[in-house]
Amino acid sequence: MDDEKEIDRWFSLRNNNSPSELAESRLFVISCFAAGFVGIVTIIYTAFQWRRNINLSWMKAIARSKTNPKARHKVPMAPHSWEQESGSRGKNLNCCVCLKSASPSQTLGSAVASDICRCSICGAVTHSECSSSAQKDCKCVSMFGNDNVMHQWTVRWTEITDLPDETSFCSSCEEPCSGSFLGGSPIWCCLWCQRLVHVDCHTNMSNETGDICDLGPFRRLILSPLFVRELNRSPAGAFLSSITHGANEIASSVRATIRSQSKKYKQGTETSADSRNSGTADTSMESTAESNPAVNGSYQMDENCNGEFSTAVSHNDAAGDNKTESTAILKRSGSINQKDDSLRMKQRYELVDLPPDARPLLVFINKKSGARRGDSIKQQMNILLNPVQVFELSSAQGPEVGLYLFRKVPHFRVLVCGGDGTVGWVLNAIDKQNFVSPPPVAILPAGTGNDLARVLSWGGGMGALEKQGGLFTFLHQIEHAAVTILDRWKVSIVSNQGKPLLQPKFMNNYLGIGCDAKVALDIHNLREENPEFFYSQFMNKVLYAREGAKSIMDRTFADFPWQVRVEVDGFDIEVPEPI
Repeated sequence: MDDEKEIDRWFSLRNNNSPSELAESRLFVISCFAAGFVGIVTIIYTAFQWRRNINLSWMKAIARSKTNPKARHKVPMAPHSWEQESGSRGKNLNCCVCLKSASPSQTLGSAVASDICRCSICGAVTHSECSSSAQKDCKCVSMFGNDNVMHQWTVRWTEITDLPDETSFCSSCEEPCSGSFLGGSPIWCCLWCQRLVHVDCHTNMSNETGDICDLGPFRRLILSPLFVRELNRSPAGAFLSSITHGANEIASSVRATIRSQSKKYKQGTETSADSRNSGTADTSMESTAESNPAVNGSYQMDENCNGEFSTAVSHNDAAGDNKTESTAILKRSGSINQKDDSLRMKQRYELVDLPPDARPLLVFINKKSGARRGDSIKQQMNILLNPVQVFELSSAQGPEVGLYLFRKVPHFRVLVCGGDGTVGWVLNAIDKQNFVSPPPVAILPAGTGNDLARVLSWGGGMGALEKQGGLFTFLHQIEHAAVTILDRWKVSIVSNQGKPLLQPKFMNNYLGIGCDAKVALDIHNLREENPEFFYSQFMNKVLYAREGAKSIMDRTFADFPWQVRVEVDGFDIEVPEPI
C-alpha cells in the first residue's frame, strides 16, 4: 500500500509541473544529445587528421631517408612510366614528390583528374608538374650482371587487399607494420618480394642479409631480373641492321638465281647424256626438293637449331618448275625472316642464361574483354611479377611478341587474362610457333561468358575470383595447378582439286556457325565501335541476349539447316533443325 501511495504522489507531482518547466527539460535533453554528437564528430575528425599527419610524416621521413647517401640502395636507377590517371581510380592519393593530396575533387571533375599521373609499374602517383622531379626509384626490371637480386625498398603506393597476414610484419624485428596513432617508424615495402620493413630496422637487416631478395612466395613464377638484359636500340644500330638485312636479302636472291641457272644447265646436260646413254639414271641429289621429299606441290617446313625455318617444294617436272621452286623458297623464307626481324626490332629486352628449373609465367592481358578491368589487372601483375613478362594484347600487338621473347625458355607457363576469344587467340599463336613442348595455359576469366574457363575450373568471372581470395591466391593456384589436355583441331580448307584455299587454322573442339556465329560477330563489331557500352559482365550478357533475340526475330537463318552439308570421314551428317 505504501508503494502505491508513493507512485501516485510522484505522478501527481509530475502532472503539477508547469509547461515551461517541461519545455526546459526537453531543451536540456536535446542540448545534451547535440553536444554529445558534436563531441563524437570532433573526436573522429581529430583522429582522422592525426592519422593523416602521421602518414604524411612517415612519407616525409622515407623521402629524407632516400636522399641520405648512407641509405641509398644497391639497385640501378629506373625511371617511372607515367600514365594519365582517371578520376575513378584517383582516390585518397598523395603525390610521391610534393607529398600533397593528389585526389581530384568531385566538384572540378575530370579537369583535375587529367593532371594526375600514375606509374604503370609500381603504382606511384604524382602531379603532372611534379613528374619531372620524381626520383628514379621504380622497379628495376633488369639486373643483368649482378650476382643476386637486391631488395628494392619503397613506399607501398598501391594497396593489395588479398595479401596474407604474415606479410604485414617487419622482416627484421617481426613487429606489426600496420602503424598506430602514437607514430612509430615509417615502413618500406620491397617491390619484388612484397615484404615490409621498418626504416629504422633496415640498416640492421641490410647488415645481416646483405639486402639480398629471394623474390618472395612467387619466386618460381617471377622472371628474375638477373636473366633480363636490356637491348640498346640506337638509331645508328637500327640503320646498320636494316642495311645488313637488305644486303643479306640481295645476296640470298643472287645465290638462288645462280643456283637456279646452274640447275637448268645441269638438267639440260643430264637429259642429253641420258638420251645418248640409253636412259642411264643420275644418282646425284642436288635439288633441295629432292633432299626434302614431299607430296607434289606441297610445302615442307624444317626447323634448324637456330630456330630458323626453311621451305622446300618438290615437283616432278623439270626446268619450268625449278623456277617456281626457287621463287617459292625465296618468298617463303623471306617472309619468315621479315617477320622475325619485325619481332626482333620490337624487343627491348632479351632473356639470357635462365636456369633449367626456371618456370616463369608469361602473362597476356586483353583490356577490352568483359568489364574492361584490364588496367587494374595489369597494374597488379606489374607489382607482383616482373613487368617484362606482362604483355597487353591489342590490334597492333598480338601474342607473338611475348612468345618470341620466351622462345629460348625451355619451360614456361602462360596466363591469359580475358575471355574465350582471347584464349583462342593466344592458343592459335602458340600452335603457330611449333613448340616442341607447348607451354601450359592458365585462364583468368575476365570475359563475358568464360565457357572455357568454367570447363577447366578457373571460374566464371572476376567476381568468383575475388570471393576465392583475389589475385594473390590465384597465382598460388597457377603454381600448383594440374596440366590437362585440351582437344585442339588443325583445320585445312582445300578446294575440290585438293589445293589449299586458306592458311591452316586451329580451333577448339566446339564450333559455332549460323545464328551463333552472327551474334558473336555483331557483338565484336559493336565492342569495336562503342566500347563504352561494355562496362560490366551483366550488361555484356544483356547485349548478347538483345542481339540473339534480334537474329531470331528476323529469321535470317530460318532455312540454314537445308543450306549446310556436313561431311565427316566421308559420311554426310544430318544437321538438326534446332541448330
